[in-house]
Parts: sequence; C-alpha cells; structure tokens
Amino acid sequence: MIITKTHLPRRTILRGVGATIALPLLDAMVPAFSPLRLSAAAPVKRFGAVYVGMGFNMPIWTQPNANAALEMNPILQPIEAYKERLLVVSGCDSKEGDGIDGGQHPRMQTSWLTGSRAFRTEGVNIHAGTSLDQVVARKFEKDTQLASLELAIESTDLLGTCSLGYSCAYNNTIAWRTPTTPLPMENNPRNVFERLFGASDSTDPKVRLAEIHTDRSVLDSVTAKVSKFKTTLGTHDQSRMAEYLDAVRDVERRVQKAEEQVARELPLVDRPVGIPGTFEEHVKLMFDLQALAFQTDLTRVFTFLMVREASVRSYPEIGVPDSHHPLSHHQNNPEKLARQAKLNAFQMRMMAYFVDKLAKTKEGDGNMLDNSVFLYGSGMSDSNLHLHRNLPITVMHGKNMGIVGNRHVKAKEGTPLANLQMTLLGKMGVGVEKFGDGRGELDLMTGI
Repeated sequence: MIITKTHLPRRTILRGVGATIALPLLDAMVPAFSPLRLSAAAPVKRFGAVYVGMGFNMPIWTQPNANAALEMNPILQPIEAYKERLLVVSGCDSKEGDGIDGGQHPRMQTSWLTGSRAFRTEGVNIHAGTSLDQVVARKFEKDTQLASLELAIESTDLLGTCSLGYSCAYNNTIAWRTPTTPLPMENNPRNVFERLFGASDSTDPKVRLAEIHTDRSVLDSVTAKVSKFKTTLGTHDQSRMAEYLDAVRDVERRVQKAEEQVARELPLVDRPVGIPGTFEEHVKLMFDLQALAFQTDLTRVFTFLMVREASVRSYPEIGVPDSHHPLSHHQNNPEKLARQAKLNAFQMRMMAYFVDKLAKTKEGDGNMLDNSVFLYGSGMSDSNLHLHRNLPITVMHGKNMGIVGNRHVKAKEGTPLANLQMTLLGKMGVGVEKFGDGRGELDLMTGI
C-alpha cells in the first residue's frame, strides 16, 4: 500500500498509473531478504493476529492458577510443544463489544483489534477504530512491499445487514486502516498468491523477474509521460502532479527492492487452483502463503479471520456436525460443550501448524519465530451469554521478543484488552500514548 501526502484520491492514482500496472500487483512484487541487510541491521520483527469467533469452552480453557505456569488443558494440548513460547492472558475485557441491542457478534469482532465500538448502521457510514495490526503496519510499510496482509477462510463478500442494524462490513474483516476504512480480507488462496507474486504461475525467480521488468518498463513510460504533461499545467496542478509523481517513485522504489531481492532462494510453489475442500487444508494453505510472505519479507504484518462471528460452518471431519453458531449457544449442555471444546482444540491445532512452520524455517542464526509475536483469541468468552469479559487470549512469541512464556497472566478485573495490545505495540517498537479504550500497558507484562 502506498501512503503519501497526495491530495489525489487513491482511485485516481490507480487510474493515473495505468491499468496495466495495477497497484495491488505492484505492491505484491516478490521481494526476498537481503542477506547483507539482515546481517548488518537489527532482526526483522513480525506481528500477526488470528481471530476465532464465538468464544471458547471456558470451563476447560480457564487456567486454575493465577500468574503461574500453564496447565496444558485439552484446548492447549495441540500446541504444547511450544508452551515456552505461550502466554495465556485472562481477565481482559472488551467493553466496546458489549450492548443490549442484539448486535454483539459484529461489535465483538470489530472491537477485538480496535478497542472501539462499531457504529450501528446499515449504510455506508460505518465507523470503528484503527486496528492494532495497522498501527504496527505503519511502522514497517516503507520497508516492505505490502504494509500488511489480510486473510480469511469464509467468504467476505457479505452485503447488506448482517445483525440487527449492523452492516455486514463489520462481519467481513477484523482489520481497519482508519476508523472509516475496513480492509478487505481474502479467502481465496489463488488470489493471495497473485497478490504476493503477481500473475505468474509459480515462485520461480526467472518468472518473477520477467514480470518485474515488465512493470518497470510501464513505470518508466508513465513517469516520462506525466513529467512532460506536468509542464503544461498551472502552479497548483503542478504541485498536485509533483505529489502524484512522488507516489509513482515510491512504486519504483518497491520495484527496485523486488529486483534486488528476487534472487533469494525460495521454495518452488505453484499458484493454488482455488479454495481447498476442507477447513484444515484451507487454513494450512493460507498459513503456508503467509509464511512465504514472511520469508520473502513481502510483509511483516498480517491478520487472519479464521472463524468469523455468527459463522454457520460445521466440522463433520472432526466429529462436530453442528452448525457453529447454534453450537455456541450450548445452554451448558455437556455434550455441546464437549463438541465446542473439540472445535477449540482443532482451531488451536491450526495455529500450532503455523507456529511450528516458522520455528522450523531457518533465518540468520535462528528461525522465523524468534522475532515474531502473534495475538490469538476471540472477542467473546462464554458464547452462550455473549460475554465480553475475561476474553480467551493467547500471545505466541519468539524467544527474542522479551516475553516470558509458559505462563498464565491474570489481569485485574475490568482491564481493557487494549492494555495488553498497547504492551504488544511496545514489544514491536511502536510507542503510543493511547490505543482504543486502553488505559496503559498491562502491568503484569511491563518490563518482562
């Protein structure tokens, strides 16, 4: 994504650059790590947030001892191999997701990463807050070709009203560039691949380099034509065109970065043909693509809507044939609670797959997990009651992130989730005085 001080609307920039350039494609030029840069500079930090809607089986999830070593309950067991890289945080609330008007699902999904309340509307005047991932993305966006990557599993093209006066826009994403700009999330692996590597059929460096050279030729042509046209404009328009050319030059910089990094040896990956037939295959493929985006340093920030609120998907492959949303209203039925716990463990297994993949991918003297931190959890705790208190939250982190793992941290009652998120911003080197409804960093994590 290109961020400039230009007064031209983004759509105008797209038209001005030309349809053959297509900014999403240019942002997705394949880069790779520069070994010289890695050896000379501080290690690259990465951040991700993974959302699973409709809460957890809280009786099983809840840790028995406050501020103590983790008990690896059945939901955590799939990621037990990395318990030293886990921090379970309890006691955090998302009060901006609360309410009595029946719109809990869109509000809780929206507030999870923004700490802000979704404005109730069925129209285009949606409003929330800038999400945590985008605060981090703004720090790294000049160093990578994509500021961030937004992934999902279910279709995100819902239209109209999804929940008692709330626009479906709130159900389609967890990432907000600004309070009025929700970012689209992509659930088709083929489209994600093309955003990362262009329209090529594989990650083969020869194919990628040919596409980069094509786009450089188009950019050179556009720059020359616009510069000549600029001389015919008035002073005010010349100033606007100068800003526009700054944006074009930023694209040129990204193309140059791609050219410099394209020789990076990557796994040879073919473009996916579409959406896999099972949830597990789909999630793993999306995580594979995200890991590849990290490996190429295409982006250092991502969000993943693994399970959106009010999803009606069923999971017969793991013995959970129930539609997820009705199952979440378990009414404390032991059999339904058991199936919910099985589903929660399955979701955790998907996250464990990603963590394991990063841990096994060498980088410098360590691995890709070492300098990464991920926020994993849900915007509600007890789904039967739509509770916004004591949210199920896990922080997964590398050994270099200054976080002590294998711990359960219990925050003071009423602590905003945004307090924890402000702490994570600090770990990423992003200092903020205010975020969402936060009141400061989480005391029990400060300084660790």
